Parts: sequence; structure tokens; C-alpha cells
Amino acid sequence: MNLSEFIINDIKPLNSNSKTSELQLLFNQLTYSHIPIKNDGGTFMGSFFETDAHCFEANKPLGDYMYAIEDFFVRDNTLWLDVLEAFAQNSANIIPVLNKQNVYLSYYELNDILSLFNESPFFYEAGGVLVVEKEVNDYSFSEISQIVESNNGKLLGAFISKMKNDNAQVTLKIGNTGLNDIIQTFRRYSYNIISGHEEDSYTQSLKERSHYLNKYLNM
Repeated sequence: MNLSEFIINDIKPLNSNSKTSELQLLFNQLTYSHIPIKNDGGTFMGSFFETDAHCFEANKPLGDYMYAIEDFFVRDNTLWLDVLEAFAQNSANIIPVLNKQNVYLSYYELNDILSLFNESPFFYEAGGVLVVEKEVNDYSFSEISQIVESNNGKLLGAFISKMKNDNAQVTLKIGNTGLNDIIQTFRRYSYNIISGHEEDSYTQSLKERSHYLNKYLNM
């Protein structure tokens, strides 16, 4: 997936010599979780978190609060899934984009990256959604794929939606067939069936609310 069309340049990084009041004003006007900062030479320094910014003294320069800056970013050639991971790891809805020379180029918004999921067969292809569970050391995606395909199913997508107590839950989108035979085969391979839903209302709800994606992001 090409991310170049999602690059945004509406907000320029503030300078480390800028007044804290400028940063606070931006946060009051926008819904972003972070605002990027650069130094006099134009080098990216990091981003301030909204909650922290409102605790700073308005008349002081941002340089006085560099101890609170958060240094996260992605490259202009970073893959979309890694960009999504960066959003999740930093609890952010904006991610600065740098080139190989660490020069600030632009930023991504979380909602734009989430919209890429609507282009995935996981959402738009007809099929059923199945959630299976097995111990982390016992499952494999090759085995999961073999189980689905041996029952004439088509695996449209799969991801780990939950990990707890050494167990992994894997959410599958399966096309071309009903789920009953596939579910029975998973049971024979010692998988626990957490839930299985045919197409229509459940999948549409999953698409609209990105339920499992929001769980992954913990946003």
C-alpha cells in the first residue's frame, strides 16, 4: 500500500525557541495528541505530548522543557503496518515522517492510516470471521492456513488479536465456504474456538468500528 498520498504538511514543526504559549494554542485548536519540534537548524527534535504541554509555563521557551519531549517517528519509506505499530506504541494520533537524513518531511494522521484497512480483503471480501485460540508455542500460521484450505476455504486475512497467559487468539477472515467444517477441523487440531460468525452484520460491524484493530492499538 502506498502511503505517499497520506502525507500531510498542514502543520509545520514549532521551533525549540518558540514560546510554550504557541504550542498550547495549537493544541487548543487541533485534536492532535502531539506536535513536532525542530531546532534552529531545522533538525527534528521530537514531539510534545498534549497533556504535558498544558502543564508548562506559557511564557517560557519550549527549549526549557526538552526533558519531556518524545522522540518517535517513521521514515518516508516505512511500510504501512510498521507505521500502524508506531501509532500504537506511542499512543499517538500523529506520527512525524523523516527521510534518511533525519530531516522532517511531514506527518501521518491515525485516521488516514486506519482507512487503509478498508482496502484490505479482510474487510471487503465476502466471508466469515473465525477466532481461534491455542498456546503460543503450539500454533503456526502455516498450520492455520492448511486447516482452512483443506476444507476448501480461502484465507483472506489473519492476525493475532489477543495474547494472554501463554495463549494466542488469532482472528481469521475466511471466504468461499461455511465455517462449520473448518471449525470442526480446528477442534481436531486442539484449537479452542472463541467465536465464529458468518458474513453480513458481524463483518460489517467489524469494518465500521474496527473493533479488533482498536483492541490492538489500545487507543
